[in-house]
Order: sequence, then structure tokens, then C-alpha cells
Amino acid sequence: MEPEKNLTVRLKHTAGRNNQGRITARHRGGGFKSLYRLVDFKQTDKMNVEGVVKSIEYDPHRTAFIALVSFSDGEKRYILAPDGLKVGSKIRTAPKTKVKVGNRMMLMNIPIGFDIYNIEISKGKGGQLVRGAGTSAKLVGIDGDYAQIQLPSGEIRLVHKECYASIGKVSNEDSKNVRLGKAGRNRLRGKRPHVLGKSMNPVDHPHGGGEGHSPIGLKHPKTPWGAPALGHKTRKNKRTNHLILKRRK
Repeated sequence: MEPEKNLTVRLKHTAGRNNQGRITARHRGGGFKSLYRLVDFKQTDKMNVEGVVKSIEYDPHRTAFIALVSFSDGEKRYILAPDGLKVGSKIRTAPKTKVKVGNRMMLMNIPIGFDIYNIEISKGKGGQLVRGAGTSAKLVGIDGDYAQIQLPSGEIRLVHKECYASIGKVSNEDSKNVRLGKAGRNRLRGKRPHVLGKSMNPVDHPHGGGEGHSPIGLKHPKTPWGAPALGHKTRKNKRTNHLILKRRK
């Protein structure tokens, strides 16, 4: 199915290079041409305007399906499609509305225990959490100005109760079961081959050298630039630590 022309833009492929032409993100390049679908993660500027789902479509830039919604004022938008949303379904965004799949409302008006997705972290910024295929979070409580949300990782986090979230679970749960089958299919996705550090020479990687496929010979794995890898914590945003009630581990 061809995407809605007015809701697409052409993306320039940079192959992982910066403005000087140097590779800053490795293992990228090639890939099939694709149009980027403009997905509305906010939906709040269509407050109390009813929309009807016209089609459920594939999006090459995300694991979930997207839904083309035609609103009663004549405008069309793409939204993240939840599981169970069908062509002809009606959806609505409002501070408080009917609790059904696809509807979007403030966290404080969603019943405890419901599955939610496309959750705002900052008021008015649009959904940032729980957007991957088959994922959903759970509203576990409201405490003062904040809602407690259990994320797919198991982390329980505080989000302001006036932030918006959509009801349901993100579509295309079988995305995790896809087997690419051959290297060529990954190349069409714009991904180039990875080479193990232990297969390189010592000049190219800290894991390199030795006879044949030797162990890395280090206390802990390292990146090509000598920084700790695999399991090393990289979180630096201490400013929001107080909003995490329970870590995922």
C-alpha cells in the first residue's frame, strides 16, 4: 500500500558520517530507499475531534504498524497503531474520554491496571515511552501529582498525572519473532557487517591479536577506543533519578 503522500518526507542517508565525511557511527550504509512517515505522537492538537481509522500500514522506520486516521475536520494523520485497532474504528483524544483501545487521555483519568503505550514524560512534548512493537506499560497507581507506571523493563517510574498516554498495547507483537534469514536482508535495512574485535590486529582493537581466535585477554571487554563495554552503566541523567521508584534490575 502506498503511504499518504502529504504525510511523508524523503530522508537523506548519511551512512553514519558527519559533516566532514568521517564515520561517527560504524556499520551503517547502503539500504533501500524509503519515505519517512510523519507520525503524530502528541495528538493533543486534535482534542475532542473524532477520528476514523482508514488503514493499518507498514512503516519501514519502526517495528510497530501505523494507522492512517481521518478526523471529522477533514485532516489526516498517522498514529501508532495499537493491537486490536481495525479499519473503521473510531478514536478520540481528550483529557477524559471513553476507556477503549486507541483513545488517548490524561494519566489521572485512566483506571488503575490498564495497559497504556506512547506515554509522555514531559507535559506537551508528545509520547516518548513504550512505542516499540508489542510493548505496553501498566498504570499501577496515582500518588499526589504523579502517576506510577510500570514500564516493559520492569522499572517503575513517576510521570506527572497530567501527561497523556494511549490505551492499549502496541501492534505487531510478532516483530520479535522475525528471522532475517540472510545477510542481504540486513544490508537492505542499511546495516553493514560487524567484525569481532578478537578477529582484528592489536593496532585496531584492544581485543585483537593472538594466535587464531584467542580470548580477549582482559579483565573486562572494551570498545575499540578502550572504554568499558558490555554491562557498563552509562546513565548520567541524575536529575531525574528521584522519579525512578524501582530499577529494572
